[in-house]
Amino acid sequence: MEFRTTFSITPSSRKITYPDPSMFIGSCFSSSIGRMLEAGRLPVMINPSGTVYNPVSVSNTIGIITGGREYTINDLYNYNGTWISFGHYTDFSGPDPGIVLEKINRHREEAFRFLSDARFLFITFGTARVYRWKQSGEIVSNCHKLPSSGFSHELLSVENITSLWNRQLEKISSLFPRLKIVFTISPIRHWKDGAHENQVSKSVLLLAVEELLNHPSAPEYFPAYELVMDDLRDYRFYEEDMLHLTDSAVTYIWESFSRSFLDEKTLGTWQEIIKITKAISHNIKTGSEDQIKKFAEKMISKIESVLSKNPGIDLGREKKYFLDLLDR
Repeated sequence: MEFRTTFSITPSSRKITYPDPSMFIGSCFSSSIGRMLEAGRLPVMINPSGTVYNPVSVSNTIGIITGGREYTINDLYNYNGTWISFGHYTDFSGPDPGIVLEKINRHREEAFRFLSDARFLFITFGTARVYRWKQSGEIVSNCHKLPSSGFSHELLSVENITSLWNRQLEKISSLFPRLKIVFTISPIRHWKDGAHENQVSKSVLLLAVEELLNHPSAPEYFPAYELVMDDLRDYRFYEEDMLHLTDSAVTYIWESFSRSFLDEKTLGTWQEIIKITKAISHNIKTGSEDQIKKFAEKMISKIESVLSKNPGIDLGREKKYFLDLLDR
């Protein structure tokens, strides 16, 4: 007897390899999958303007990257001595507007250079509900904990999203014709909207993406939402807040993702590197000096083996770590 409803996922028509940079923009779920690639030292950039959740803010983030406009103090808002940008996450806020602007503009330039060479852009929509700053009518990426009275709250329609994103897809395909776009819907629930409202929001996103898949640029879809809702379907895969996913759930989704987007050689290399990067994530405190040095020698040998087959991969930090163990 089967106690799960599983389904097959059609492998992507294009594969990620180590020379292929990938950008991830969207909700914190997008960050989780991006970090899995990053841990295997694949070239990745994750949310260059910070985490964003709704389709308008994701589109605005891409607009910031591709627009070429330099942010000035007129683009910031001062709240109780903190300078913020409604187009950026809280990491881009601070008491000194010069530092805030330098960070915003530097990240924009870096993101444009990265996207110009990228082969994949993964877009994760988390919610179709948006907050609009009443003073300007602007849909914000983050409310920065300002009083709720300053915002109106609304649900985007399928038409709102498809109209905006059809234009965005046209622009992206014109600027970056080699870029492959992949949509996903975040399985993380926006519970503060309410149970029914969260379901309505996710439904709007699913319907909008279904229409966008017909765009001539041929975007793809990865069913992360369905893997959680229709396959795992168990609260043991959620953190204590019952909203965010556990590491085991992210790993399960990653396994499906890697089978779809990584070829056998790339996945094999990723598996070798992940053992190396995990080995330096914990301070080695147990064992004799001789045991530690033998372990370091073994890991250096693994690094050299990987680099002999993949000379473009940067494992300099890892190699230094193990060389320092030998010299201590």
